[in-house]
Amino acid sequence: MSRTAPRAPGRAQQVEAPPPKQTTGTPENLQRLRDAIGPLTTVAMRRLEQDLPWYRSLSSVDRSYVGLVAQSGINAFVTWYNDPSQPPSAVGEMFAAAPPELTRSISLQHTLHIVRSIVEVVEAHADQIAQPGTERDLREAVLRYSREVAFSAAEVYARTAEARGAWDARLEALVVDAIVRGDTNESVQSRAAALGWTGQGKVLVVVAGGNDALDDIKVADLRRAARRSARDALVSMQGSRAVIVLGGEGDLVAAANQLVPKLGSGPIVIGPAAADLASACNSATAALRGMDAVGAWSHAPRPVLADDLLPERVLIGDQLARATLIASAYAPLARAGGTVLETLRAYLGTGRSLEAAARDLYIHPNTVRYRLRKISEITGWDPLEPRESFVLHIALAIGELTATETTFVGNPQSKS
Repeated sequence: MSRTAPRAPGRAQQVEAPPPKQTTGTPENLQRLRDAIGPLTTVAMRRLEQDLPWYRSLSSVDRSYVGLVAQSGINAFVTWYNDPSQPPSAVGEMFAAAPPELTRSISLQHTLHIVRSIVEVVEAHADQIAQPGTERDLREAVLRYSREVAFSAAEVYARTAEARGAWDARLEALVVDAIVRGDTNESVQSRAAALGWTGQGKVLVVVAGGNDALDDIKVADLRRAARRSARDALVSMQGSRAVIVLGGEGDLVAAANQLVPKLGSGPIVIGPAAADLASACNSATAALRGMDAVGAWSHAPRPVLADDLLPERVLIGDQLARATLIASAYAPLARAGGTVLETLRAYLGTGRSLEAAARDLYIHPNTVRYRLRKISEITGWDPLEPRESFVLHIALAIGELTATETTFVGNPQSKS
């Protein structure tokens, strides 16, 4: 009677694992696959033509590149099928058959449609291609490899998107910098078009200060929000300030207000609307000068319009603000006749008192009130409102100074 050797204490009985299943394609199947590459590619391209409308809309060049991708994919599968134990490093080679520009013509979803069509074609013809008795193994290999192709496609598009995103960000910064500098020539406009700028509607520039906490992720989030709020949008960080260019036919000021939660806690100035990208430098200049002057208005709203900061901008020497105040306030009042301008002088000169102005002008206070309403209609600024009265006061001062300077230049003898 045989005896079984005692098991060593503290050691589990080892069970030998079964040998790994041989998954390498048979030489017969490999040869059959190689012979079927051409016909399979033809069938796959015919299926793309029939099933995918977006494929039919591609140019003939792009469609030929898609054919190369399909053929390279089948070739790569044959190579991998020869030794599936090796990592499928050749999967990415199917995308190397076409230029990188192809990823701009077809999306990741479209690429996966191509992969799915190729896989379905190979799987459908597995029974005809495979050696009898190995059909199931071939189909399983196709499905396993298709998963690797899908991951490879995602990786290729992720790398392409990352590289394109970095390049687009640099190009976007150059375009915004050119707008700020006033160098909006045709090359700048073509670069903006390359970034997707349609050029429809008006343009305004928003400047937000104190954005040191905006990292790359938050800037990308700001850029997405800007493109959701307006038809056209460009975003660039210049030091601690964010410069945002918005374009479109809708309410661009409302679009700018939607971006406030994405910005830091610093001041935000919205420039006036410009007719197009070529003249957007005026909006940028107004917004930047407004950012320099906003600290002088302790109760400035956030965001604040650059044109609401005209008095403060005049005080820091902004010639654009000076010209804007003369053109929008002083000149219309001067054209309206002497009574409204005379009434504004009296009202402001007597400490904004209706009664004192009436006595100074020898008229009834109601007449003063009527003329002040007329001033509000002409200029858009209400003399009875403290802030707007301050705007009119500065406009009157620089208008009078300009008129005096013009008199001196035109008649030097008058100075003596």
